[in-house]
Amino acid sequence: MSKEAKLANAGIASSHQLVGRKVENPKGESLGKIEDVMIDTGEGRVAYAVLSFGGFMGMGNKLFAYPWSALHIHGEDKVTLDVTKESLENAPGFPKDKWPDMNDRVWGASVHTYYKTQPYWQ
Repeated sequence: MSKEAKLANAGIASSHQLVGRKVENPKGESLGKIEDVMIDTGEGRVAYAVLSFGGFMGMGNKLFAYPWSALHIHGEDKVTLDVTKESLENAPGFPKDKWPDMNDRVWGASVHTYYKTQPYWQ
């Protein structure tokens, strides 16, 4: 078993193992890919996965910050998020060149409210 496989089986993965992974919903519909993993260094926890969705050949993609707790990592190659494509299209997102202040707990609370997850800092 490779070092990466052992890490994934233990529930530990490096960010480079996750960035670029495709994300699907339970129906197998593509929801984009993981562009970045955001870590709250003060809390010592992974806060969000930033996903890209939409566009053509990387143009016009919108980014979305998903609460880390909403993602499900399955082994070395599968990530699922239990949302429909329609709810993703209507989700609060941001352009690649204008990221929100992810340290802002009001912004963070709104993200967790939209996805019906408990804020990781509570």
